[in-house]
Amino acid sequence: MMLHKDSVKALDVQSASYSSSSEKQKTLYKRTLFIVSISQVFGGAGLAAGVTVGALLAQEMLGTDAFAGLPSALFTLGSAGAALFVGTLSQRYGRRTGLTVGFIVGGLGAIGVVIAAIINSIFLLFASLLIYGAGTATNLQARYAGTDLANNKQRATAISLTMVFTTFGAVAGPNLVNVMGDFALSIGVPSLAGPFILSAVAYILAGLVLFIMLRPDPLIIAKMIEESKLKHNHREASSNTGRIENKRGVIVGATIMVLTQIVMVAIMTMTPVHMTHHGHGLGEIGLVIGFHIGAMYLPSLVTGFLVDKVGRTAIAIASGATLLLAGLLSAMAPGDSMILLVIALSLLGLGWNFGLISGTALIVDSTETSTRAKTQGRVDVLIALSGASGGVLSGMVVAYSSYSTLSFVGGILSLLLMPVVFWSRLVEVKSKLNNFLFYW
Repeated sequence: MMLHKDSVKALDVQSASYSSSSEKQKTLYKRTLFIVSISQVFGGAGLAAGVTVGALLAQEMLGTDAFAGLPSALFTLGSAGAALFVGTLSQRYGRRTGLTVGFIVGGLGAIGVVIAAIINSIFLLFASLLIYGAGTATNLQARYAGTDLANNKQRATAISLTMVFTTFGAVAGPNLVNVMGDFALSIGVPSLAGPFILSAVAYILAGLVLFIMLRPDPLIIAKMIEESKLKHNHREASSNTGRIENKRGVIVGATIMVLTQIVMVAIMTMTPVHMTHHGHGLGEIGLVIGFHIGAMYLPSLVTGFLVDKVGRTAIAIASGATLLLAGLLSAMAPGDSMILLVIALSLLGLGWNFGLISGTALIVDSTETSTRAKTQGRVDVLIALSGASGGVLSGMVVAYSSYSTLSFVGGILSLLLMPVVFWSRLVEVKSKLNNFLFYW
């Protein structure tokens, strides 16, 4: 009991030092971004394996294309449960605990996939892919950690900085497919399981970086700073008591991310299978997926700046337009054209990037520190479930129709972003008009 009181007292002193010093807050904000960015380099490498060879591994073990989208669906479904778990854990114990546990569990799932490939167990493969999904969910939730101590004009930029560093690992991962495949064969493991060895190491390293270095915890400090301000300012306390979560902002932000996730996952999942049917090798597939993942993360720095300066709505509309172009180009591109596939998949990644950063910024804008991590976890559950749906349906559409049909439908689906965003703007304008009329 005495130890608990001492630790609480130490935390109070720590929060007081941060709440009274804007310089210390800025320093911790920058330090948090740096540490999370390091972890994202490893996290990006970890997620790339499932994206690049997951469908091919299932195709090889099952002997059919109809369920080639199942691995993507499974690890995306696993990421749904993990998103809620990591969000709840982060809300209660801080980002450090939630993100560390998520990455370690994802690494264990990748180890399970490797064992499943060795013993040729479909059941173990599917179970391991569910667990592997924890790494995907954690990699996404890490983007929120940089926003905990950011002000309104820094939030999208903070998200983008962490995502830029994800690029280094995410692009390297697919381009190491052949290297890891050869390494796997040299130790008696099926070549398609090789990239999952890289995933296991990368995810576990990401978790260890956060566990060792993410101190003090940014979310805990942010909550304590807010509580400290409320204690010392009764007027602010009374006004904040009436503040509630902006549900419209959460709905719009979530919808933007859900739609972009469905379109991106559906087309991306079946691209390796489509390329295999047209005679492309693993190296070429890795190159296309590498460009795709690079476009998902590398433009983030510019995207974050634009979201903060131009606005969340404008970039969300740009997301829909870019995804439409990507879908149409994927549908019309000849299967043997590497250049057009690279361009189409790069546009697909860029459209997803626009949607994720603008939607995430809306979620952060619309939540309070006291409930933010939990709400973020719930939103990421929806994103993961939508990705799982896209993964399952993509395999079936291609098996019973074609890759072109899948891409065309995905592009058209992205147009749904437009009415959602316009509705949001219309409600906002009406609200401002009503406030103006009430004032006068």
